[in-house]
Amino acid sequence: MHLRDIDSIVQSFMSYLGNLPDLLFALIVLFIGWLIAKGIGSGVTKLLKKFQLHNKLFDGNEERKETAEKAVGKTVYYILMVFVFILFFNILNLSIIAAPLVEMLSSITTAIPSVLKAALVLLLGWVIATVFSWLIEKGARLFKLKERFVQWGVVRSEEEAEKAVKSTSKVVFYLILLIFIPGVLSALNITGVSEPFAGMIGSLLAFLPKLFAATLIVLIGWVIARIVRDIIKNLLANVGVDRLSNKFGLSKILDGTSLSSIIGTIVYVLILIPVVIAALERLNINGISDPAVNMLNEFLTMLPNIIVAIVLVLVGLWLGKWTSNIVSNLLENMGVNSLLSRMGLGKLDSENSNTTLSKIIGQIAQVVIALLFIIEALEVVELSFIVTLATGVFAYLPYLFTALIILGVGFYLGNLVQKMLQRVLQGHELYKVLGYIAKYTIITLSFFMALDQLGVAASIVNAAFVLVLGGLALAFGLSFGLGGKELASKYLSKWTSKLSDSEENTNL
Repeated sequence: MHLRDIDSIVQSFMSYLGNLPDLLFALIVLFIGWLIAKGIGSGVTKLLKKFQLHNKLFDGNEERKETAEKAVGKTVYYILMVFVFILFFNILNLSIIAAPLVEMLSSITTAIPSVLKAALVLLLGWVIATVFSWLIEKGARLFKLKERFVQWGVVRSEEEAEKAVKSTSKVVFYLILLIFIPGVLSALNITGVSEPFAGMIGSLLAFLPKLFAATLIVLIGWVIARIVRDIIKNLLANVGVDRLSNKFGLSKILDGTSLSSIIGTIVYVLILIPVVIAALERLNINGISDPAVNMLNEFLTMLPNIIVAIVLVLVGLWLGKWTSNIVSNLLENMGVNSLLSRMGLGKLDSENSNTTLSKIIGQIAQVVIALLFIIEALEVVELSFIVTLATGVFAYLPYLFTALIILGVGFYLGNLVQKMLQRVLQGHELYKVLGYIAKYTIITLSFFMALDQLGVAASIVNAAFVLVLGGLALAFGLSFGLGGKELASKYLSKWTSKLSDSEENTNL
């Protein structure tokens, strides 16, 4: 190795030794700067935790790995560390590395006034939102709204009222913060987002008074409707409307609900309908309010007819029940219940049976009267299709009643003829068979006459009647001819001997 090379190595080593103090100083600056940045970042985090920034911005019950306080503290820490690294690299004369950091830091420092302005706007909004939220909770306690909500029936318990008040305060808090968001975005010069957002917030703020007015109208109307409903309900109950409804037998129809409660609820709904109409008109949302208002107006127009229809139905039900009792008692006193036994249907009128002919006729009268009033009620509310259908069904009832009368007369006559034949032919070997044949022939005839009265395929009914009679005659002839040959020959021989005796007497 040459002497010149050794000198160059020594000079290089001495130059490194000459830079060693700068390196040590740079490391000391880096360490001290790290401590300062770490301390300031932790201090900012602790300060923000005292103000409960995270709980104000987010749900306090929600668990998060990174809270808002930690995020702000880390941001401050990293910004300070950028300053520290710039000093570190400048001390070491590493301008190539320090230059990009300086440019980045200059951009940050240029944006600091805008960020501070946005932070001040956001802080102002947060303070105002906090004050309003506190005022709502304080006002609820001052005016005892929780107890009043429970008394008015708005909520079931004070715990639910407490939740409602807290939810309202949070809604107001976030709504006020939302109002300040366009100012924050404008301070940050983010016009592409701030301008549309500001327009949306402006529309929302313009709509809020209408919404508040509509809510106030509904709330006041709801309170008035509840008060009037309770007054009318108690008044009618004290007057004796419920006792009167029980006397007329309406308690079974109402199924446990008192008539005073129903009338009170109807009045409650009638008060709420114009209240809702006024609230919808106050909102000025034509796409929603116009159809709803038109529908409610049509309902109000039809309301008198609906009330008349309800009254008609109630009167019809009451009159039908009253008529049913009168008809059943009158027919029972006339002895109509014994007709079933006369028709040969005594099992239906047994002592253990609750169904009697008089009760059946009374219930039929009740149904007919109720149907008449229901049809009239449908006519009042202008339900023409149902009226036409019900009128057609009701027009068919006379044919049905006539058919039932024909069947009843057929059973009665059949039973009567059976008894007469059995009494006249008593002692005859075939007196029972002939009685049953006569009875069921008359019943069959009445059955087909009833079907013809109902208009059930007249040609088919007539053909079936002829076939049944022919079949009965054929069956009787075959049974008498095949099954009773000996009996038939016996009777034929008797008839022949009687004829011969009569001829001999004539000749003499």
